[in-house]
Amino acid sequence: MPIAREGWPYVTTLLLLGAAVCLRYPWAGGAILSLGVFTLFFFRDPERAIPSDPRLVLSPADGKVVKVVPAPEGNPLGAGATQVSIFLSVFDVHVNRSPISGRIAEVHYHKGEFLPAFDDKASLRNEQNSVTVDDGKRRIVFKQIAGLIARRIVFRKRVNDPVERGERVGLIKFGSRVDVFLPSDVRIRVKVGDRVEGGTSVLGEAP
Repeated sequence: MPIAREGWPYVTTLLLLGAAVCLRYPWAGGAILSLGVFTLFFFRDPERAIPSDPRLVLSPADGKVVKVVPAPEGNPLGAGATQVSIFLSVFDVHVNRSPISGRIAEVHYHKGEFLPAFDDKASLRNEQNSVTVDDGKRRIVFKQIAGLIARRIVFRKRVNDPVERGERVGLIKFGSRVDVFLPSDVRIRVKVGDRVEGGTSVLGEAP
């Protein structure tokens, strides 16, 4: 299975360190090697079958839907927008994908706190990166939000870069949350408790 390139420094360091420690302290070395194997698993980057229907808004992340509500006042898309929040555990794939095709219209990074990602306050107070994708008809906004353990958000695109639906655009390391804001004309296709996969699962459908 492919591994996200950002994970290789962690994986290589842990495996080499574990192998060296095993020479004198087998139990300690074994624990480090196990951690290295788990890190390899964490940074997995599986291929996905991307739906071709241009009306579909895809999930930018793997995880569990923990909130589907009217977006709060002051949200990036204004009145009538819907917020869908996805919680990523350490066992989920953490590579993020673009929900629609278009161009990167805005990117705003905010250095903040590291509250647990399942805490609603994390949406406002945690380290986060807000991305706006514009397809010429509407805008979709998603926020990469760091969690209690995650302290590094990766986003590979720049403003005005083109992007395809389901294309890999970044990742969040070690547990996190993604908030997605959908405009009022998008019909929501998920509910709280649903499991979603980035680039495959449909969050909403445009007219």
